[in-house]
Amino acid sequence: MIETFLTIGVISLMVILSSLRFVNEYDRLVIFRLGRAVGVRGPGPVIVVPIIESAKKVDLRIITMSIPMQEIITKDNVSCKTAAVCFFQVLDPFKVITKIEDPYNATNQIAQTTLRSVLGQHELDHLLAERDTINTKLQAMIDRQTEGWGIKVNTVEVKDVEIPENMQRAMARQAEAERERRAKVVAAEGELQAAEKLAEAAKMICSQPGAMQLRQLQTMVEVSAEKNSTLIFPVPIELMEFARGALSGGRSSQAQQPEGTGATIQVKDVTKEKA
Repeated sequence: MIETFLTIGVISLMVILSSLRFVNEYDRLVIFRLGRAVGVRGPGPVIVVPIIESAKKVDLRIITMSIPMQEIITKDNVSCKTAAVCFFQVLDPFKVITKIEDPYNATNQIAQTTLRSVLGQHELDHLLAERDTINTKLQAMIDRQTEGWGIKVNTVEVKDVEIPENMQRAMARQAEAERERRAKVVAAEGELQAAEKLAEAAKMICSQPGAMQLRQLQTMVEVSAEKNSTLIFPVPIELMEFARGALSGGRSSQAQQPEGTGATIQVKDVTKEKA
C-alpha cells in the first residue's frame, strides 16, 4: 500500500515537473488547449498541462532582417541595385501565431516588394539625396501591411545603392562642372565687390584736392622699398591739365605779340622823321 502511494506520488511529481516551464523575460508562450488557442502566458514559471495543452514560444525582442539586393528601375529610367535592412518586433504574440504561418519570411517578402515599388517612384538624384524621406515612407508602408499580424516595423534603412559605371562617370562630370560653375560665380562676385570698392575710393580721392598727391607719395614709398633698378614715377592728371593750360596761355600771348611789335616799330619811325 505504501509502495503504491509512493509510486503515485512520484508519477504526480514527474507530471508536475514536466508541465512546469520557465519563460524568459523576452519570451511569451501561446497556449493551445485541445487545439484551440486560449491565451498567452509568461514570463516566469508557467504550467502547461501535458497531453491537454501545448505551447509555442514567441520572441519579443527586436529582430534585424536584411533585405537582399534588389534590382530596380528609377523614375528617370536608371537601372540600379539597392539593399536595405529592416528592424521589427512582435507586439502581439497571439496574432503572430494564429494569423500567419511564417511571420518572419512574410515580413521579408513584403519588405522586398515594397522596396522595389517605392524606389521605382523616385528619380536617382532624389534616391541618393533624400534617404531619410524614403526610409520613413518604406517604414510606414511595410508597417501598415504587417500590423494585422501583430508585428511592428520600427525602422527601414536603405544601406547600399549600386549605380552603373557609366552613370558614375556622368555624375562625376556633372559634379565637376557644378564645382567649376560655383568657382566662377565666386570669382565674379569678388571682382564685382572689388570694382565697387575701387569706384568708392576713386570718388573719395576726386572729392579731396590733395588726395591724389598723397596717394602718389605713398605709392613711391612702397615702390622705393623694393630693390628695383627701374623706377617709374606716375604723373598726376592734374599736373598734365596744368601744363596744358600753361601751354595754351603761352600760345595766346604769342598770338597777341605782333600788334605790340608794330606799335614799337611805328614809334621808331616817328623818331627817325623828327631827326
